[in-house]
Parts: sequence; C-alpha cells; structure tokens
Amino acid sequence: MAKILIVDDEIGIRELLSEILRDEGHDIQLAENAAAARAARHASRPDMVLLDIWMPDTDGITLLKEWSAAGQLTMPVVMMSGHGTIDTAVEATRIGAIDYLEKPIALQKLLAAVKRGLQRPTTAGSAAPLTLAAFARSLPLRELKRRVDQIADSSRVLLLRVAAGSLAELIARSVQPAGSAWLDLAAVTAPLDISQLQGCGGGVLYVGELGRLSRAQQKNLAFAVERLERYDLRLVAATDRSAEALLAEGWDEALLARLFEVSLAPPSLADVRDDLPELASQILVHLAEGGEVPLRRFSSAALNHLRTLPWPGGYLELRAAVKSLALGTLEEEIGPAEVRRLLAPMPDSSAAGIQFDQPLREAREAFERMYFEHHLRLEGGNMTRLAEKTGLERTHLYRKLKQLGLQAGRRHEEV
Repeated sequence: MAKILIVDDEIGIRELLSEILRDEGHDIQLAENAAAARAARHASRPDMVLLDIWMPDTDGITLLKEWSAAGQLTMPVVMMSGHGTIDTAVEATRIGAIDYLEKPIALQKLLAAVKRGLQRPTTAGSAAPLTLAAFARSLPLRELKRRVDQIADSSRVLLLRVAAGSLAELIARSVQPAGSAWLDLAAVTAPLDISQLQGCGGGVLYVGELGRLSRAQQKNLAFAVERLERYDLRLVAATDRSAEALLAEGWDEALLARLFEVSLAPPSLADVRDDLPELASQILVHLAEGGEVPLRRFSSAALNHLRTLPWPGGYLELRAAVKSLALGTLEEEIGPAEVRRLLAPMPDSSAAGIQFDQPLREAREAFERMYFEHHLRLEGGNMTRLAEKTGLERTHLYRKLKQLGLQAGRRHEEV
C-alpha cells in the first residue's frame, strides 16, 4: 500500500481519483490547492503525487519547480490537466515529473501511470542542493535569481561583490546545473590538473573568498579560468576586496581583469531580513529531505527571533545554526527558547574564564578554546571552512583542537 497525495481544485476529480485508488489498496490524502499540498507533502511524505496544473493560488508547474529547487522532489509526480499543451508536458518532464495525464483521465492510463511511478527507485536522502529557486515567495530573492540567470546566460564567470552576511554559496548553487559537479577551489591545495577539470565537466567551480587563496591556489584558479569553455565549466567567485587591493597583494593582473569583467553586488542577509523566516524554514526542510536532521519545524516565535539576529557569517552561518537547532531540539517544534540558548551572544572574557591575573599561557589557551568553539559553531563543524577562516593548515588545525580538548571529526568534511 502506497501513500498517494492527490492535488486538484475540483472536488469531483479529487473524490473520483481517491475512490479509484483506494479501491486499489492505496492510502489517499487530498489537497485542494498548492498551500494545502505543501503542508501535506511536508507532514505525510507521500510515496507519490498526482498534481493538477491549473489551480487558483499557485499553478502545478510552479509548485513542481519549487519542490525541485528545495530538494523536495524525492517522490514521483504525475501532472494532470484538462487543457494542457505539449510544451507544458515537456516542461513538466524537464523539471522532474514522470508522466502527464490529460483530463478526463482514462482509468487504465491512471492505473498504469501510478504503477510506473511506484516502481521507480526512491531518491529520499539524496536531495539536490538548495538554490534561489526555492524562495519563490521572496521578491528580492526572485529578482536576484533573474539577475544571476541573465548573467549566467552570457558569461562563464560571475564575481560576487559581497560583504559580511553573504549569500554567495546559495547563489553559486543556483548556477549549478542539476546533477552536475561542484568543486570548491579553496579546498584544493595540490596543483589542479586536467583530469580534475574533465571530471567536473558541465559543473561549477566555486571560490568563497578570493582574498583567502594562497599563491598556489591562485595558480589553480588561473589554470581553471583558461579552460572553462573547453570543459563547459562555470566559475562563481566572491570577495569583499577590490581588484586594486588584490593586485597590491600580488595577484596576477590579467587574472583579475578576467575575474572582475562581470560582477554582481547581491543583497546580504541583512538586506533580506524580512525573508529570513522563509530562508530558515526552507533550509530546515532541505536538511530533513537530505537525511541530515530529523523532521522538525520552527514555531512562529522562533522564526521571528531568528529574524532579529545579525548573521555576520551570512548564509553558511544561518544554515549551520538551523542544522544545530534541528539536531539539538528534542521536540518536533523548535521554539524561541532553543534559539536563544544556541545563539546567545558570546560571553565576555571574564565570564568565559579568562582572568587577567592568570599566567599568559593559561589565558591564551582559554581564549583559543573560546575562539575555536565559536568558529566551530559558526561553520557547523566543517573543517575545510574552519581552516580557511582561521588561516591554519589542516594538520596544524587538528593538532590545535586536540590540544584544546575540542572535538573535530572527519564526518564534518563535506563542503
């Protein structure tokens, strides 16, 4: 017996399809519009969805895109329409629908489509990366997506002029074609070779902050930029520094000219503060879809509290906080008390146990412990980003954390 969600604004069609599929032994849930479908999708995790295209609040194609962008298209979806076109069917299939049924729906076609869908292997736990397309209800993020898409149509290089609170990685993920490779050049310390670029063909190369690249990594970047066209690659790089500042630090002038040829100044989290509750909610859903956290939801009060916080670390800090909240909360709902407990301001030096009458070595060790605890939390335990943030070589970083008695497992190595 499978759980099947039927989404259609016509009550007669919902009841007819429900009756047929219940007779086949399936567990049926009904939704009359996209809002109800979203709630049902999140609450019951259906094995399959029958989705009408023409609905009063949000059309089925838009909802399908939203699920795909948020990594929620982990179940087979069959589209339904009484006045669709071939173009609509093709678009739905391209987004991820497995079939298209024309109304009035013949009984045998319905049963055959359901059978095919339920025989497909599940993709649960393999959610696609979160992209800007997941935030269709945010006007600033919709506009940002249009700008990014427009640039990506004409340029293989996009430089993000960012300050604190950056959305850089979310933007870069939005440029990445579905199912393609992702390579963070800041995580590559050895010389880059042709085989690595070939393996990333059709994907995205990413640099979170140009100013943190070593000389060797700058050479890797130059090597990759020269071969973007050959291997069908895109480069998204971010920096809060000017070309002149990087040139003064010894960067190659020709490389900088190529990097700064097309740039964009995206909004920060502070600029989209009103949309932060949606960002946090979508991140939480995406993490749950990927099997990284248990099923949780935010209370309205918790979301409002998140909106009031500064988020100097931007999207990555918000994602790490949402993940920590989901893993650390015992109840299904994450409330404001959990948010305050996890994201309370860092204590001052005296509260943290740093006393000015201590020997210098002990005071330094206390500060270092507090410093690394802060950045471990900020980076969600990701050792690659922690090494970049603190400027330490990885072996030295592991040794330092061990000396301070802090945990650093290799399970955090994802980038």
